[in-house]
Amino acid sequence: MSFLKKNWKNILFVIAIALLLIPQTAMPIKVFFNRMMAFSPSEVDETERVVLDEYNWNLATLDNKSVNFSQSEGKVVIVNLWATWCPPCVAEMPSLQELYESYGNSVDFYFVTSEANEKPLKFIKKNDYSFPVYRESQDLPEVLKSRTIPATYIISKDGTIVIDEKGAANWNSKKVHQVLDGLLAE
Repeated sequence: MSFLKKNWKNILFVIAIALLLIPQTAMPIKVFFNRMMAFSPSEVDETERVVLDEYNWNLATLDNKSVNFSQSEGKVVIVNLWATWCPPCVAEMPSLQELYESYGNSVDFYFVTSEANEKPLKFIKKNDYSFPVYRESQDLPEVLKSRTIPATYIISKDGTIVIDEKGAANWNSKKVHQVLDGLLAE
């Protein structure tokens, strides 16, 4: 008994490490902590904003229909680059679903993955998400390329990237709603 009393912190530490190494327990733990740390994204400073000038970008739906991003030129757009294996991506999905439910009729949403169709389809169905998911059919426009995921962009009607967020964020925040309402009113 004295061994446990003396070493309880070490034992707890080893158990925590073991839980993080086991895939079945690691993912939910990482998702939980990413959700806890997700804050509302910030707008890009007006002097540092870049413009998306290349809308000719081919994508494919999960049922293999071809879509060209050019259909969204002149509209407010949200592009989210994600993957099912990415804990921060999974962590922010509930807030993105809520945002989609609020703005899906007035904002074009693109949830873009490079994974084969089966995994995203299974993930979307399991979580009862209704937002549109696409696969990359060609390279992203240069200003949307990112070395990290999730990467999410809010793009104005004139192509200006107003929000450029890397990592998990709370997308259904008051601040994001204000940004979108302002962009839609322009």
